Amino acid sequence: MASALKQITMLHMTDFIDFQTFKRPAKPNNWLVAPDGFIDAALPDESSPVYDRTPDALFKDVMEMIAARSDWKIKASDPSTGRISFIAVTKILRFKDDVDILVLPVEAHDAQSTLTVYSRSRVGYSDLGTNGKRVNALLSALAMP
Repeated sequence: MASALKQITMLHMTDFIDFQTFKRPAKPNNWLVAPDGFIDAALPDESSPVYDRTPDALFKDVMEMIAARSDWKIKASDPSTGRISFIAVTKILRFKDDVDILVLPVEAHDAQSTLTVYSRSRVGYSDLGTNGKRVNALLSALAMP
């Protein structure tokens, strides 16, 4: 029984990307937003905004936003590390795309937070801008009071 539980826990832990070590594919079917200086080696497409709320509050807001969408399904989440992984299904062709989020505190500002978001298509060479639009829609929605 204990080994079965350990196996499940280990499987759950692998649901998250390690943003510090991952490498983006050369294909233009992904979009990455990150705080300046966080993962510059991965060449983020944009810098992530800073939100006037604690990391816990931002994590909760992101989780609620994902849960409210019928085309987004949470794969894994860990509030203690600020990690969220979910599947987004495209509207027309129903492709499944993977999205990973890491909520981060802003140094020296307890009431502020930011995040890293990486959205990528499972199939195809190009996503025709789908991942970028998805990430920017999420960031815009979080900016609303």
